[in-house]
Amino acid sequence: MPLEVLAPLVVERTPLANATLTLWSYLLQPSALDKIFEQHRGRSFEDILTFSTFVELIRDALVLHKGSGLQSFKRAQEQGNLPTCVEAAYGKLRRIPISLSLGFFEDVTELIGALMPKEAQVARIPASLVGMRVIILDGKQIKKVAKRLKPVRSKAGRVVGGKILVAYLPTEGLAVAMAADPDGEANDIRLMPEAVPRARARISGVRLWVADRQFCDLNQPTLLSEQGDHFLIRRSLKTHFHADPQRPAQTSLDAQGRTVIEQWGWIGAEKEKRRRYVRHIHLIRPGEEDVMLVTDLLDNQQYPASDLLTVYLTRWGIERVFQQITEVFELKHLIGSTPEGSVFQAAFCLVLYNLLQVIRAYVAASQVDMPVNLVSVEQIFLDVQRELTALTELFPSRMIADWFTEELSREEVIARLKNLLSGVWTPRYRKAINKKPRPKVKKAKGSGAHTSVHKVLEAERRKKRKTAGGT
Repeated sequence: MPLEVLAPLVVERTPLANATLTLWSYLLQPSALDKIFEQHRGRSFEDILTFSTFVELIRDALVLHKGSGLQSFKRAQEQGNLPTCVEAAYGKLRRIPISLSLGFFEDVTELIGALMPKEAQVARIPASLVGMRVIILDGKQIKKVAKRLKPVRSKAGRVVGGKILVAYLPTEGLAVAMAADPDGEANDIRLMPEAVPRARARISGVRLWVADRQFCDLNQPTLLSEQGDHFLIRRSLKTHFHADPQRPAQTSLDAQGRTVIEQWGWIGAEKEKRRRYVRHIHLIRPGEEDVMLVTDLLDNQQYPASDLLTVYLTRWGIERVFQQITEVFELKHLIGSTPEGSVFQAAFCLVLYNLLQVIRAYVAASQVDMPVNLVSVEQIFLDVQRELTALTELFPSRMIADWFTEELSREEVIARLKNLLSGVWTPRYRKAINKKPRPKVKKAKGSGAHTSVHKVLEAERRKKRKTAGGT
């Protein structure tokens, strides 16, 4: 049967692949990628291998080839879609500026957010906080960089790439902004002055910043409460709390019968200029570590402690994001060998994660009373991979690309997604609910030794400069 006759039959039987390719065509138009490159490229430049072609190569490596850049580059070469040599593709990844990685992730994510169904809610926010945009902040060290670069090969232990700090919206289930440092051993706090303004530029309205205890010092509350925003941070024991003797503590019980103690007072010593008046919420958890939060939402009638504890516990959402981009979207297999390459792959994995959130939301919307958070991203992604692999095995990639050259409006994309995904539901997509959680298995501890690629390369550059100066 001629491919032209077979194509419509196969495409009709692969609705998830069709929906994914429709999204890719809309989000990753070469003209749009050219604009992203020009805006965020810094001092980098394009030669034979354009940024739009490079994006396609990395996309195929992550989605079709289990994180193998070599497989993606060689197959593209076989089909005439790689205009240069394989090494040139690796070289472009090694040198890609961090500014371009961040701009690519944030600009594409802005388009993704506009496609989400309005009724889709991954996490529900308590009524007292509905007027705020809840933003969760957390950092991730990018691990398991391959020791391909000569200065790194002799280093003991594992090798780490860059560090990213991500802003995540739990209601939409989307990561929307990011800052990065080439040094994977950098403290998350170092990235805050860049991450917070980047997130504010993408997220409008009054914001409630939620963060773990590594962000609890005397500087972050000031940064996070600018522009009328508010903060909810888990208190570190290094940051001392001094109770206000004029305002007595209040004790209550949460829904599980655990004791909650609320106090008002200051973080920081009396003579400290950065001292700040806060509300302190202490949840006592027998058999588990207590949770202590500090916030500038001082009114416990308007903002009940139970609501703030509920919002803080949505932090697990961003941990889930990091787990999925590592295990599902192949961040555990790093293609590049430099910090810059690792940051771009992390940014791309976050784009794939966000794209799958859109598909998941429309799949959930096709079912009556199906909450988005009960639909498995992993199961959907497995079927997306299976269908895309079937298409790419049967048809040349250039032919597939030609099917999706039509420029669609946002409304047309939404209509097509609704139509394509209305009939793909299977009970396998519903998450299993563990009524009796499995006991945690203790993993054997490996060597804790690790090396930052950035620090090794900087030391090598200093050594070369010193040698050159001496001659």
